[in-house]
Formats: sequence, C-alpha cells, structure tokens
Amino acid sequence: MEKKERFKIAYSQGTLDVVQILVDTETGVNYVFRKAGYGGGMTPLLDKDGKPVISPTANN
Repeated sequence: MEKKERFKIAYSQGTLDVVQILVDTETGVNYVFRKAGYGGGMTPLLDKDGKPVISPTANN
C-alpha cells in the first residue's frame, strides 16, 4: 500500500529563517510554518475574518 504524504508545501521562502505555507491534503486547511535557528512553530493560516484558509483537495 502506497503511503500518501499528509502535508504538501505550497510556498517556501528563506534558507536559515524559513517561512512555509503547508496544505493538509486531507482537509485542505493551510498552515504557516516558521523556523529560525533551533526553534519553529506552525499555526493555521487565517483570512481577514479569522477563519482558516482552505484550499480545494481531491476529496472535495
């Protein structure tokens, strides 16, 4: 059985200080990932109304 990756990288910038937008391939929810040095974090990407940004997925 082939294992499908849960997240895909939709956008990436930087090499040492990295900012990426990841898309959950199951739900379509977009996340912002930030890495600087040894630290990092991820949070949902929100629109101007405070709702999560959702991309179309193969399931929709």
